[in-house]
Amino acid sequence: MILELDQGATAWILTSAALVLVMTPGVAFFYGGMVRAKGVLNMMMMSFIAMGTVGVLWALFGYSMAFGSDMGGLIGNPMDYAGLTSLITNTGMEGEEGYSYPALAFVAFQAGFAIITVALISGAIADRVKFGAWTLFTGIWAVLVYFPVAHWVWGGGWISKLGENLFGDGYGVVDFAGGTAIHINAGAAALALALVIGPRIGFGTKPMRPHNMTLVMLGAALLWFGWFGFNAGSELAADNIASLAWVNTLVATSAAMLAWLLVERIRDGHATSLGAASGIVAGLVAITPAAGNVDPMGAIAIGLIAGVGCAFAVGLKYKLGYDDSLDVVGVHMVGGLIGTLMIGFFAVPSVSETKVGLFYGGGLAQLSLQAIAAFTAMFYSFVVTLIIAFAIKYTIGWRVTQAEELAGIDQNEHSEIGYDLSPVYYTNRVQRTLVLSKEDLADDKTGASK
Repeated sequence: MILELDQGATAWILTSAALVLVMTPGVAFFYGGMVRAKGVLNMMMMSFIAMGTVGVLWALFGYSMAFGSDMGGLIGNPMDYAGLTSLITNTGMEGEEGYSYPALAFVAFQAGFAIITVALISGAIADRVKFGAWTLFTGIWAVLVYFPVAHWVWGGGWISKLGENLFGDGYGVVDFAGGTAIHINAGAAALALALVIGPRIGFGTKPMRPHNMTLVMLGAALLWFGWFGFNAGSELAADNIASLAWVNTLVATSAAMLAWLLVERIRDGHATSLGAASGIVAGLVAITPAAGNVDPMGAIAIGLIAGVGCAFAVGLKYKLGYDDSLDVVGVHMVGGLIGTLMIGFFAVPSVSETKVGLFYGGGLAQLSLQAIAAFTAMFYSFVVTLIIAFAIKYTIGWRVTQAEELAGIDQNEHSEIGYDLSPVYYTNRVQRTLVLSKEDLADDKTGASK
């Protein structure tokens, strides 16, 4: 069958790709505002460097590892689309009803997913690691963890075939836009790194409050904006399911924000802007795997559960003693698990007759598939990240020196600071001196004339 290029779908996929890509600077703002002032540039650079390393690897062989021909259910053939040259004239990616879109549009869309997954991990290890060590990690982790897991879920690997193998045709794991491949994957890696690298100096004894909530709220806004491309774009068509994913992304996130703020109000006596931003991200994470398979009422329920669950989960680091600096584990791993598992309860038959949740008469089949996928991906990411983390620790090392950490990682790692106020201070002093000198001179002249 000759496929006709669907220009509407192509335009939507490319627009969604841009929305997904802007989410990584959104993460940079979100994380950057949450750290102390002396580490804001380093924190933001940890997101931006992921765009560099993963972007290049994706073109070289990463896309092929994720979406190349299946090799034993574990990985795609890295040579199938190496360099992407063979895809320049390929317009045969099949969409709905015999229409197609260019392969490179799909490459672009999925590139944003790969980049942001790596960037998310950085929030767990803020203010204490060498920039070179983190840069090396981004490349190794993408190759050994993200590219394979993306293949398992979306590229024809074993997770994509799990339902058919266990229950028959039509059954399958649902990960609409990345709960397993992205959020659980990144959250488990964040936990492994936090355990290997250890806590910041003063963790648990000294206040480490966000230095700029304006940046945090800006980052949350960019993330919510970009997430509409993240979720609705994953339908790869401008149709009813994309519209459903868009609406679900709105209402689940809104519900999660309200739930988080309510928890804060009851538990702490006040609702904070940090809580609102964190609730937004928790809701976005949780609805990601379910966006195209639940109705809006199910999306609201998932958002409420995620808002409450993640609000309590972020406090576990103090009880268990691991320094997940910016709550990657509590928001992304826990939120991803909630969203992935809740599909087993809330998936509606109007979208798929076989991928149906327990509350709609689907039994335990879908829930069991979701659990197997979620916990396998979490275990794999955690174990492989531990190996990578220990390898870096005992070669080039992870930590900056104690003196460098206390003085501020921006100055030592980048020879810059986020807020250089000295010129303003100096200018003000000079201006004040000039004004005072003119006044003194006028007084002297007046006195002399008298």
